[in-house]
This record gives sequence, structure tokens and C-alpha cells, in this order.
Amino acid sequence: MQEEEKEIKHPYRIHGWLALSPMIVFLCTYLGASLLLNDFYKIPITVAFMFSSCYAVAITRGLTINERISVFSRGASDKSILLMVWIFILAGAFAQGAKQMGAIDAIVNLTLTILPGDLLLAGIFLASCFISLSVGTSVGTIAALVPVASGLAAKTGIDLPYITAVVVGGSFFGDNLSFISDTTIAATQTQDCLMKDKFRVNIQIILPAAIISLIIYIIQGMALDVTPDVGNISWWKIIPYLLVLGLAIYGINVMMVLLIGLAATGIVGIFTGTSFFSWLGAMGEGILGMSELIIVTLLAGGMLEMIRFNGGIAFIIKKMTKHIKGKRGAEMSIGALVGLANLCTANNTIAIITTAPIARQISMQFKLDKRKVASILDTFSCMVQGIIPYGAQMLIASGLAAISPVSIITSLYYPFCMGLCAILAIILRLPRKYS
Repeated sequence: MQEEEKEIKHPYRIHGWLALSPMIVFLCTYLGASLLLNDFYKIPITVAFMFSSCYAVAITRGLTINERISVFSRGASDKSILLMVWIFILAGAFAQGAKQMGAIDAIVNLTLTILPGDLLLAGIFLASCFISLSVGTSVGTIAALVPVASGLAAKTGIDLPYITAVVVGGSFFGDNLSFISDTTIAATQTQDCLMKDKFRVNIQIILPAAIISLIIYIIQGMALDVTPDVGNISWWKIIPYLLVLGLAIYGINVMMVLLIGLAATGIVGIFTGTSFFSWLGAMGEGILGMSELIIVTLLAGGMLEMIRFNGGIAFIIKKMTKHIKGKRGAEMSIGALVGLANLCTANNTIAIITTAPIARQISMQFKLDKRKVASILDTFSCMVQGIIPYGAQMLIASGLAAISPVSIITSLYYPFCMGLCAILAIILRLPRKYS
């Protein structure tokens, strides 16, 4: 209550582009400098976020330094941020525990045995699409499949960022479409439409993107000279992964899935010859391996809260809605709004909730179909979330694969195709029935 009173007491916050400038500082420090130096490992992403976070605290007006830090800490300790941190910890422990007891090698050997080399990329993409559609979360899909993709890259010689991008891209298929996805729930509830109706619109917009991506992976898969060294399949060691995928598809909470999977790696590992202390050591190593990811998540949460507190998100929303003309302009503005909000919050669900009231006003004013509006909100937010290097999905994928998040972006096909299809759907007034 005391903090709320202080916020009202100090109304002279910064506004306009200055409120958004911490994001610009981050992009210039990390992306700009990395592109200039042609080396994405030269400047650690943690350092870039530290600079932009300090800058965000420094430019905030009307509050003492302690009050500014309190606002920053409130963003870093937001329940959605902390939930991601717990998932990262469990994902790191599971991935390393599974690797230690041989589960990843076993599932890699099984995949290489089932899938022919020229269909390997397409098979991974389809698996990622199917699992994310069943689970309703891109993070859970990435946590389950990226370690397998890393193992396949080591066995086949496929570029690691490339095969990681295949998993990340496919994971957003289900994030965007699934009935149990947070983004679907947020988009449909805020626009007052049924999930099945939103699905009908959404699938017509983004299915071409999935088909185009699949064709690309089939063609590129045929060009690969894959000569994998397939080892013996240890069927017992596959159990933890089958358990994780099965529970995830059944709809169990992602944290419970990872906890059960972690326990399974210990039980099966000890049964097949891994020592108890080796398993504990592997878990510790996996958790420590997520430390940079956790630090980035906390810093990003704090910095983005400072931007919101200073009115940066409200400012960009006001700017975007100033000159809307016609239905195409209205739909494009909604897409741009949620995309920019996602850029500033690094969370597609929060971006939808933030911009949904304005989207609904625009929808009523220009007589837009609320089912298509819900689809636009979900699709554009997922597209932006799928390509930003500081989003949870990209961070956990890069953390599990031990690569730079930016190195994944250049190989992402599906999110870019999804965004292009969404823009064409607005320009060409598709699907006709909902436009």
C-alpha cells in the first residue's frame, strides 16, 4: 500500500521516447555492437541488460533511488518472471540429469533409426508442432526437445543453431493455436469470443506458414549429407523422455512434468548403473548452466517494468492508434500494437492483456470481427516472441544448447512466415468470412 501511495505522490514521470529508451540502449549495446563486430559472443547479453537496466533506473524521475530500485525489483519478482525462473532451473536439472544417465543418447539413436536422414529436419519440426499443440506451451516443448536436437546435431554434423531453430519455430505453432495456451485464453477472453471460433480463423491464417516451413526443411534435409553414427538403443533409458512427452501431451503442468521426469532420470539411471551422487552432480551442473539465463530473465523483467512504469508502453500504444483509417489500417494497428508491446515486455501473454482493451475499442469502432481480432493478437504476439533474443523461449533454447540466442534467429523460418501470412491476411482481407 505504501508503494502505491508513493507512485501517486510522484506523478512527474518521464514520457515519450525517453521512457522507451532503455530498450533502445539494450538493442544498441547488444545487437548493434555485435553486428558491428560481427561477433555475437563479444558482448555478453547479461552485461547489455545490466547497462540498460542501470540506465532505466537512472532516468526515472520523481522517486528516490530506493523507490526506483523497488519498482525495478517489483518487475524482476513478478510472478510470471519467477515462474520462468523455476522452469529454467528444473529444465536445466532435467536436461543434464538425462544426459548423465544416457537418456538423450538413447532417444537420439531411436530418432536416427526411425527417421531417414533427409527427413530428419522435417520430422523434428513436425514433432515440435505436435507437442506444442498438445502441451500449449512453447517453453515446455523447447525444454523437452532442444537437448535431443543438440544430440542429433552432434551425431549428424548438422549446424547446432540451425537445428535448435527448427525446434523453436515449431514450438510457436502450438503456442499460437493450442486451446490450453495462455495466449489463446488471453486473446479469446479479452475479445469475448469462443476458442473454437478463434481456432478456425487462426488455422486458416498460419497453416500456410507451417506448410512453407515444412517444405523448406524437406528440401534442405535432402541437401544434407547426413551420415550419423547410430549406436545401440537402450530402451530403459528412453523412459524419462517418453514420460515427459506423454505427461506434457496429456496436459500436466510443465513444472510437474519436469519434476516427474527428473525423478525418472534418477530412478532409471541408478537402475542402469549411474551412481546416485553422479546424478546429483549432474543436476547441480544443469542448474548452474542456467545461471546466465536466470540473471537475464530477472534483469529483463526489472527493466521492462521500469519502461511500463514510466509510460513507455502507453506512449507507443497512443502513437500507434492516432492515425487509423479503414479496416485494414485498424487490423494492422492492432497487430503492430501487440507486437510492440511484446517487444517491450518479452512476454506474449502480457502483451495481449496490455493491448486487448484498446484492440477491443478499435474493433468496435471499425466493426471488425472479434474472432479475427483475437487471432491477430495471438499471431502477432507469438511472431515477435519467436524472434526476440531476450524472450524466454529463445533464452532457454540457447541455454540448453549452449549457444548465443542471436545465432538462432537467422535460422528461424516459421515465426517469420507466420508474421508474413498474418500481414497478407490483413491486406488481402482473408479469411473472407471473418473479414
